[in-house]
Amino acid sequence: MSQNNRHFSGAGAAQRRARRVVLPVANRLWRFNLEGFDAIKDIGAAVLCPNHVSFLDSAFLMLQARREISFVGKAEYMDSWKTKVLFPMMGMIPIDRSGGERSAAALDAAEMVLRRGELFGIFPEGTRSRDGMLYKGHTGAARLALRVGCPLIPVGVVGTREIQPPDKIMPKFFREVTIRIGRPIDVSRYLDRSEDHMVLRELTDEVMFEIRELTGQQYRNVYATKKSESIETARAVVPGQDGDASLENIPSGRDARQMQPTA
Repeated sequence: MSQNNRHFSGAGAAQRRARRVVLPVANRLWRFNLEGFDAIKDIGAAVLCPNHVSFLDSAFLMLQARREISFVGKAEYMDSWKTKVLFPMMGMIPIDRSGGERSAAALDAAEMVLRRGELFGIFPEGTRSRDGMLYKGHTGAARLALRVGCPLIPVGVVGTREIQPPDKIMPKFFREVTIRIGRPIDVSRYLDRSEDHMVLRELTDEVMFEIRELTGQQYRNVYATKKSESIETARAVVPGQDGDASLENIPSGRDARQMQPTA
Protein backbone atom coordinates (compact mmCIF):
# COMPACT_ATOMS: atom_id res chain seq x y z
CA MET A 1 0.00 0.00 0.00
CA SER A 2 1.19 3.49 -0.76
CA GLN A 3 2.69 5.42 2.12
CA ASN A 4 0.52 8.38 1.10
CA ASN A 5 -2.72 6.55 1.88
CA ARG A 6 -1.61 4.19 4.63
CA HIS A 7 -3.01 6.40 7.39
CA PHE A 8 -6.42 6.72 5.71
CA SER A 9 -8.30 3.76 7.18
CA GLY A 10 -11.84 4.72 6.20
CA ALA A 11 -14.97 5.12 8.31
CA GLY A 12 -15.02 4.35 12.00
CA ALA A 13 -16.17 5.63 15.37
CA ALA A 14 -16.24 9.28 14.30
CA GLN A 15 -18.78 8.53 11.55
CA ARG A 16 -20.96 6.57 13.98
CA ARG A 17 -20.94 9.41 16.49
CA ALA A 18 -21.69 11.97 13.80
CA ARG A 19 -24.61 9.87 12.52
CA ARG A 20 -26.21 9.74 15.96
CA VAL A 21 -26.11 13.54 16.17
CA VAL A 22 -26.76 14.59 12.57
CA LEU A 23 -29.34 12.03 11.40
CA PRO A 24 -32.23 13.29 13.57
CA VAL A 25 -31.52 16.85 12.39
CA ALA A 26 -31.35 15.81 8.73
CA ASN A 27 -34.64 13.93 9.02
CA ARG A 28 -36.29 17.15 10.19
CA LEU A 29 -34.73 19.33 7.51
CA TRP A 30 -35.46 17.03 4.54
CA ARG A 31 -37.98 14.33 3.62
CA PHE A 32 -36.22 11.06 2.83
CA ASN A 33 -37.71 8.25 0.78
CA LEU A 34 -35.55 5.17 1.23
CA GLU A 35 -35.89 2.05 -0.92
CA GLY A 36 -33.98 -1.22 -0.86
CA PHE A 37 -31.81 -0.49 2.17
CA ASP A 38 -32.39 -3.98 3.55
CA ALA A 39 -30.12 -5.19 0.75
CA ILE A 40 -27.07 -3.68 2.43
CA LYS A 41 -28.00 -4.38 6.03
CA ASP A 42 -26.16 -7.71 6.31
CA ILE A 43 -24.41 -8.08 2.97
CA GLY A 44 -20.88 -7.67 4.28
CA ALA A 45 -18.32 -6.11 1.95
CA ALA A 46 -19.71 -4.36 -1.13
CA VAL A 47 -18.86 -1.48 -3.44
CA LEU A 48 -21.68 1.08 -3.52
CA CYS A 49 -21.95 2.96 -6.83
CA PRO A 50 -24.18 6.05 -6.63
CA ASN A 51 -24.87 8.63 -9.29
CA HIS A 52 -23.37 12.01 -8.45
CA VAL A 53 -25.37 15.23 -8.81
CA SER A 54 -24.64 17.07 -5.55
CA PHE A 55 -22.11 17.48 -2.77
CA LEU A 56 -24.74 15.96 -0.45
CA ASP A 57 -24.97 12.58 -2.21
CA SER A 58 -22.35 10.80 -0.12
CA ALA A 59 -23.35 12.55 3.11
CA PHE A 60 -27.01 11.53 2.83
CA LEU A 61 -26.12 7.96 1.90
CA MET A 62 -23.74 7.63 4.84
CA LEU A 63 -26.37 9.01 7.20
CA GLN A 64 -29.20 6.79 6.05
CA ALA A 65 -27.33 3.50 5.53
CA ARG A 66 -26.92 2.95 9.29
CA ARG A 67 -23.61 1.25 8.48
CA GLU A 68 -20.15 2.69 8.13
CA ILE A 69 -19.41 3.68 4.54
CA SER A 70 -16.01 4.88 3.40
CA PHE A 71 -15.86 6.99 0.24
CA VAL A 72 -13.23 8.18 -2.16
CA GLY A 73 -12.98 11.96 -2.38
CA LYS A 74 -10.88 14.27 -4.48
CA ALA A 75 -7.41 14.90 -3.09
CA GLU A 76 -7.99 18.65 -3.30
CA TYR A 77 -10.02 18.40 -0.11
CA MET A 78 -6.73 17.76 1.69
CA ASP A 79 -5.49 21.22 0.68
CA SER A 80 -8.09 23.05 2.77
CA TRP A 81 -7.92 23.43 6.53
CA LYS A 82 -11.72 23.18 6.60
CA THR A 83 -11.82 19.64 5.20
CA LYS A 84 -8.40 17.97 5.50
CA VAL A 85 -9.14 16.68 9.02
CA LEU A 86 -12.93 16.42 9.05
CA PHE A 87 -13.45 14.51 5.80
CA PRO A 88 -10.96 11.68 6.53
CA MET A 89 -12.50 11.38 10.01
CA MET A 90 -15.87 10.85 8.32
CA GLY A 91 -14.44 8.06 6.16
CA MET A 92 -13.08 9.82 3.09
CA ILE A 93 -10.07 8.31 1.33
CA PRO A 94 -8.49 10.95 -0.92
CA ILE A 95 -7.78 10.04 -4.51
CA ASP A 96 -5.48 11.86 -6.90
CA ARG A 97 -7.50 11.98 -10.11
CA SER A 98 -4.41 12.43 -12.27
CA GLY A 99 -4.25 8.63 -12.39
CA GLY A 100 -1.28 6.26 -12.21
CA GLU A 101 0.29 5.20 -8.92
CA ARG A 102 -1.31 8.04 -6.98
CA SER A 103 -4.82 6.88 -7.88
CA ALA A 104 -3.87 3.25 -7.30
CA ALA A 105 -2.88 4.08 -3.73
CA ALA A 106 -6.45 5.10 -2.93
CA LEU A 107 -7.73 1.81 -4.34
CA ASP A 108 -5.27 -0.02 -2.07
CA ALA A 109 -6.76 1.78 0.93
CA ALA A 110 -10.27 0.99 -0.34
CA GLU A 111 -9.34 -2.68 -0.64
CA MET A 112 -8.33 -2.68 3.01
CA VAL A 113 -11.77 -1.33 3.95
CA LEU A 114 -13.56 -4.00 1.94
CA ARG A 115 -11.45 -6.82 3.33
CA ARG A 116 -12.69 -5.77 6.76
CA GLY A 117 -16.18 -6.62 5.51
CA GLU A 118 -17.31 -3.01 5.26
CA LEU A 119 -19.01 -0.87 2.61
CA PHE A 120 -17.06 1.34 0.25
CA GLY A 121 -18.61 4.00 -1.96
CA ILE A 122 -17.24 5.26 -5.25
CA PHE A 123 -18.93 7.50 -7.81
CA PRO A 124 -18.45 5.78 -11.19
CA GLU A 125 -18.91 9.09 -13.02
CA GLY A 126 -15.85 10.44 -11.24
CA THR A 127 -17.23 13.94 -10.69
CA ARG A 128 -20.57 15.66 -10.19
CA SER A 129 -22.84 15.95 -13.18
CA ARG A 130 -23.17 19.64 -14.02
CA ASP A 131 -26.50 19.26 -15.82
CA GLY A 132 -28.16 16.44 -13.90
CA MET A 133 -27.64 13.84 -16.63
CA LEU A 134 -26.02 10.45 -16.02
CA TYR A 135 -22.57 10.08 -17.58
CA LYS A 136 -20.34 7.21 -18.65
CA GLY A 137 -18.80 5.32 -15.76
CA HIS A 138 -15.10 4.83 -15.09
CA THR A 139 -13.99 1.26 -14.41
CA GLY A 140 -12.38 1.77 -10.98
CA ALA A 141 -15.38 0.40 -9.04
CA ALA A 142 -15.47 -2.77 -11.14
CA ARG A 143 -11.71 -3.21 -10.79
CA LEU A 144 -11.98 -2.88 -7.02
CA ALA A 145 -14.89 -5.33 -6.73
CA LEU A 146 -13.03 -7.91 -8.81
CA ARG A 147 -9.90 -7.47 -6.74
CA VAL A 148 -11.78 -8.27 -3.54
CA GLY A 149 -14.50 -10.55 -4.95
CA CYS A 150 -17.40 -8.53 -3.56
CA PRO A 151 -20.61 -7.33 -5.28
CA LEU A 152 -21.20 -3.99 -6.96
CA ILE A 153 -24.37 -2.26 -5.76
CA PRO A 154 -25.91 0.51 -7.90
CA VAL A 155 -27.44 3.38 -5.95
CA GLY A 156 -29.82 5.98 -7.32
CA VAL A 157 -30.04 9.38 -5.62
CA VAL A 158 -32.81 11.76 -6.68
CA GLY A 159 -33.49 15.25 -5.31
CA THR A 160 -30.10 16.29 -3.95
CA ARG A 161 -29.37 18.45 -7.00
CA GLU A 162 -32.48 20.50 -6.25
CA ILE A 163 -31.29 20.89 -2.65
CA GLN A 164 -27.70 21.83 -3.42
CA PRO A 165 -26.65 22.04 -7.09
CA PRO A 166 -22.95 22.01 -8.01
CA ASP A 167 -21.17 25.27 -7.03
CA LYS A 168 -23.91 26.31 -4.58
CA ILE A 169 -22.73 26.73 -0.99
CA MET A 170 -25.99 26.67 0.98
CA PRO A 171 -28.54 23.85 0.69
CA LYS A 172 -32.28 24.37 0.52
CA PHE A 173 -34.32 22.89 3.33
CA PHE A 174 -37.60 20.96 3.47
CA ARG A 175 -37.14 19.33 0.06
CA GLU A 176 -37.60 15.65 -0.78
CA VAL A 177 -34.78 13.15 -1.38
CA THR A 178 -35.13 9.61 -2.70
CA ILE A 179 -32.32 7.06 -2.32
CA ARG A 180 -32.79 3.69 -3.98
CA ILE A 181 -30.47 0.74 -3.44
CA GLY A 182 -30.36 -1.48 -6.51
CA ARG A 183 -29.81 -5.21 -6.89
CA PRO A 184 -26.28 -6.45 -6.12
CA ILE A 185 -24.24 -7.31 -9.21
CA ASP A 186 -22.29 -10.53 -8.69
CA VAL A 187 -18.77 -10.31 -10.16
CA SER A 188 -17.68 -13.84 -9.26
CA ARG A 189 -18.18 -15.09 -12.83
CA TYR A 190 -15.34 -12.80 -13.92
CA LEU A 191 -12.80 -13.31 -11.14
CA ASP A 192 -10.43 -15.13 -13.50
CA ARG A 193 -10.55 -12.16 -15.91
CA SER A 194 -10.10 -9.33 -13.45
CA GLU A 195 -7.59 -7.50 -15.65
CA ASP A 196 -9.61 -7.85 -18.85
CA HIS A 197 -10.66 -4.35 -19.93
CA MET A 198 -13.68 -5.73 -21.77
CA VAL A 199 -14.92 -7.29 -18.53
CA LEU A 200 -14.34 -4.07 -16.60
CA ARG A 201 -16.23 -2.13 -19.26
CA GLU A 202 -19.19 -4.54 -19.28
CA LEU A 203 -19.57 -4.52 -15.50
CA THR A 204 -19.32 -0.74 -15.43
CA ASP A 205 -21.91 -0.34 -18.18
CA GLU A 206 -24.22 -2.71 -16.31
CA VAL A 207 -23.86 -0.59 -13.18
CA MET A 208 -24.65 2.59 -15.12
CA PHE A 209 -27.70 0.99 -16.73
CA GLU A 210 -29.03 -0.01 -13.31
CA ILE A 211 -28.42 3.49 -11.95
CA ARG A 212 -30.36 4.92 -14.88
CA GLU A 213 -33.26 2.59 -14.04
CA LEU A 214 -33.17 3.75 -10.40
CA THR A 215 -33.01 7.49 -11.13
CA GLY A 216 -34.71 7.97 -14.49
CA GLN A 217 -31.82 10.18 -15.61
CA GLN A 218 -31.03 10.72 -19.25
CA TYR A 219 -27.81 8.87 -20.08
CA ARG A 220 -24.90 10.37 -22.00
CA ASN A 221 -22.20 7.99 -23.15
CA VAL A 222 -19.40 10.47 -22.54
CA TYR A 223 -17.25 11.08 -19.50
CA ALA A 224 -18.35 13.93 -17.25
CA THR A 225 -15.97 16.80 -16.62
CA LYS A 226 -15.87 19.66 -14.13
CA LYS A 227 -17.06 22.01 -16.84
CA SER A 228 -20.14 21.73 -19.00
CA GLU A 229 -18.30 20.09 -21.89
CA SER A 230 -17.73 16.33 -21.94
CA ILE A 231 -15.21 13.94 -23.42
CA GLU A 232 -16.72 12.09 -26.37
CA THR A 233 -16.35 8.30 -26.50
CA ALA A 234 -17.74 5.46 -28.55
CA ARG A 235 -21.30 4.27 -27.97
CA ALA A 236 -21.65 1.86 -25.07
CA VAL A 237 -24.08 -1.04 -25.11
CA VAL A 238 -25.29 -3.35 -22.39
CA PRO A 239 -25.15 -6.70 -24.23
CA GLY A 240 -28.36 -8.66 -24.81
CA GLN A 241 -29.19 -12.33 -24.76
CA ASP A 242 -27.89 -12.80 -28.28
CA GLY A 243 -24.51 -11.33 -27.32
CA ASP A 244 -24.85 -8.61 -29.95
CA ALA A 245 -22.87 -5.70 -28.55
CA SER A 246 -21.33 -3.05 -30.72
CA LEU A 247 -18.41 -2.38 -28.38
CA GLU A 248 -17.69 -5.27 -26.02
CA ASN A 249 -19.65 -8.16 -27.58
CA ILE A 250 -19.76 -9.91 -24.23
CA PRO A 251 -23.00 -11.86 -23.54
CA SER A 252 -24.56 -11.10 -20.18
CA GLY A 253 -27.89 -12.95 -20.23
CA ARG A 254 -29.85 -9.69 -19.80
CA ASP A 255 -32.61 -8.40 -22.03
CA ALA A 256 -31.20 -6.49 -24.97
CA ARG A 257 -30.89 -2.89 -23.93
CA GLN A 258 -28.84 -0.01 -25.30
CA MET A 259 -27.58 3.06 -23.51
CA GLN A 260 -27.76 5.73 -26.19
CA PRO A 261 -25.88 9.02 -26.04
CA THR A 262 -27.83 12.23 -26.34
CA ALA A 263 -27.44 14.49 -29.33
